[in-house]
Amino acid sequence: MKAMVLTHLSKLAGNPRPLTLVEMPDPVPDDHGVLIQVSVCGVCHTELDEIEGRTPPPRLPVIPGHQVVGRVVAIGDRVTSVALGDRVGVAWIFSACGKCKFCRAGNENLCTDFIATGRDANGGYAELMTVPEHFVYPIPSAFSDAEAAPLLCAGAIGYRSLRLTQIRDGARLGLTGFGASGHLVLKMARHQYPNSEVYVFARSAEERRFALELGAAWAGESDQLAPHKLDAIIDTTPAWAPIVHALANLEAGGRLVINAIRKEDDKHKLLELDYPKHLWLEKEIKSVANITRRDVSEFLELAAAMRMQPEVQRYPLSDANRALVDLKAGNIRGAKVLQIA
Repeated sequence: MKAMVLTHLSKLAGNPRPLTLVEMPDPVPDDHGVLIQVSVCGVCHTELDEIEGRTPPPRLPVIPGHQVVGRVVAIGDRVTSVALGDRVGVAWIFSACGKCKFCRAGNENLCTDFIATGRDANGGYAELMTVPEHFVYPIPSAFSDAEAAPLLCAGAIGYRSLRLTQIRDGARLGLTGFGASGHLVLKMARHQYPNSEVYVFARSAEERRFALELGAAWAGESDQLAPHKLDAIIDTTPAWAPIVHALANLEAGGRLVINAIRKEDDKHKLLELDYPKHLWLEKEIKSVANITRRDVSEFLELAAAMRMQPEVQRYPLSDANRALVDLKAGNIRGAKVLQIA
């Protein structure tokens, strides 16, 4: 099979081609695994974090990619829940122990044995991949393969983030950053909370225009003050500065949910956090750690009921490096997807 492989960590600024296209032996599923012929794989900012060394160290060499859609072409001898020919998706959660207190409570995202697709196990930047049967998800017929791919991470993690805000209909919601996840959260929020206004903070004029097209009540730069204080804000940016700016826009008793595995820079060391301005009056900060199987399953059902249509930009597998460079540069409108089959 063909695959794009990461062999060592580096900064994209010095190495704009961190992945190498190689021929590899076809993987074989174990007794409880399935083999997927990959159709498409979404490109996520987490891949940048892996390549540039901000996540826990990946297993090298590794095939990145954790927004995978394809068909099951082989199954292990003990597989019972998946059949040949099923169209399925794979998300960031590749597996978890299933036995610890977190797994038993449905919080596999906090399991110490959490295995991440495309970081700890080979992912979907390839023609084939294997995965345990209980960590694949049926893809609703409402979506094409390319539309479904960003739902598996950008959408599912956005769903978890929106749930963690604990907002009610009529509350004001802010979104800091407006890439793949942000534009899906806006669609979700307008569906689930029709009386809530959504305020978007984005670095580029194009992203702000896009937000207004999708129904945002207001769009400004990340360091601006919104016309009103906001009851909850979801941050999806790779930087630290928007965190402080978001806190300044938060209403008393409001909650900031940070949807990021890591931040790109160390400039937070230079940021002035003013307690009365940014944190006083019982404001809260909540981080998001990965996703659970429940998040993915529930969100796919919701997205199908909403007839959600993500905007996608397609790249061939051989252009995965260009997709990553474009993502790093902020050339974003919706989500980026590798077309593989």
